[in-house]
Amino acid sequence: MTTFLAYDAIYGDASCPLSSLACSDGSNGLESKGYTTLSSFSNFPYLGGAPTIANWNDANCGKCYAISYAKNTINVLALDVSKDGFTVSPQAMNVLTNGQASALGRVEVTATEVPASECGL
Repeated sequence: MTTFLAYDAIYGDASCPLSSLACSDGSNGLESKGYTTLSSFSNFPYLGGAPTIANWNDANCGKCYAISYAKNTINVLALDVSKDGFTVSPQAMNVLTNGQASALGRVEVTATEVPASECGL
């Protein structure tokens, strides 16, 4: 899918509690799998909000997406709601845009769902 990607510093905060995001508890939440903070995910800081997550406990929690911009691709773990495309950590967007996250703010990307194992789950 073609969509947009932006960044939010909350997803780059290693100590951010999973309980503050849509994919915390509930039957589709990730706290029951032992995750407590963003740094507890092996692919931190490659995580954030996805347009496929509509609300708390969404069935798409924990899905992994290969996101491409120009010639770069990163795998992002979906943990939160993001209505207008993907929202990731500044660190992840900087890798994707060759250090241009702050200058670009928001970019058009291509996203493809890949196995969750590609994001460390």
